[in-house]
Amino acid sequence: SVPILIRLFPNLLTKFVFLNFLAFPFFVDLRHPELLLNNTISLYLTTEPGITVGIWHTVPDSRAPESQGKDQRWYEEALADEHPVIIYLHGNGGTR
Repeated sequence: SVPILIRLFPNLLTKFVFLNFLAFPFFVDLRHPELLLNNTISLYLTTEPGITVGIWHTVPDSRAPESQGKDQRWYEEALADEHPVIIYLHGNGGTR
């Protein structure tokens, strides 16, 4: 009966097999990473019309004193400087 239900309701596959609706850790607002991680800010990039990707920008501990109290503009400018950028792709779990 499970294959028939999945055939009739393909949304069940994404909800109950991939569990995209679960956010772990529970009861944590991942839109505000600065509450969880030092030197981190949440940014959103529009990759193409209608598609927005959420990212966290974390600067290394060596730049921690410099990043204290800075706004989003400072973090965006830090992405454009000569320091290397490491991109971590976590998958499609629905959380960062």
